[in-house]
Amino acid sequence: MTTNSTTWQAPGHPTRVGSGGAPCRAVLLDFGGTLDADGVTWKDRMRGLYAEAGLSVPAPAFDRAFYAADDALVGRVPASLGLAGTARRLTAGLHEALGLAPDARAEDIAQRFAREALARARSRARLLTRLAGRYRLAIVSNFYGNLVAVCEEAGLRECMGAILDSETVGCAKPDPQIFRAALDALQVAPAEALFVGDSLPRDMRGARAVGMPHLWLAPAGGAPCCPDDRVVTTLDEIEALLT
Repeated sequence: MTTNSTTWQAPGHPTRVGSGGAPCRAVLLDFGGTLDADGVTWKDRMRGLYAEAGLSVPAPAFDRAFYAADDALVGRVPASLGLAGTARRLTAGLHEALGLAPDARAEDIAQRFAREALARARSRARLLTRLAGRYRLAIVSNFYGNLVAVCEEAGLRECMGAILDSETVGCAKPDPQIFRAALDALQVAPAEALFVGDSLPRDMRGARAVGMPHLWLAPAGGAPCCPDDRVVTTLDEIEALLT
């Protein structure tokens, strides 16, 4: 777990979240699919890029290959590796899992994925800086061990009170332990925090398990995870909800 040196003050805007009516003091966010996209997973974005490169693969086969390549990276990348290097290793693993010979298309896909993800993540910096003036912020993500380096590359590290990478913490969402570790790092109770993520089984389920209000980021909208929660289609919506 990595925290920065910011000394946090209690926010002056006691927005209430959830049915318990506790003042909201912290906002926790997923990274992949949340901060670097509006609810679209890495898997689905990669599948789209492969299709555009003329490498269309049926969804079930692509999903299996992606998960194999994704799992193979966990704990096996340098902590200093940036997003482009991460995407390059992921596409190399994907090519191999799909039975494709290494070629220039893998590198092109990796570069485009990283470029688009970083651009979107960097565009969030202004929103997160505003939120950081009112709430304690943290990123909680299932990642490979290099999340801090990726967040620094994206310009997000300075406004975060904590950055929790599942590989570094030793447990992954939806395990309640990683959510509790983030809450402990920010020194807030579950009812005083809001979790924003794009995954129902990992983000929403995990936040619910510790009693934390949660917002599901879904590009096409959908039914809320729980009766007192909301669905948003873009991260920009959360600022208005917290006002």
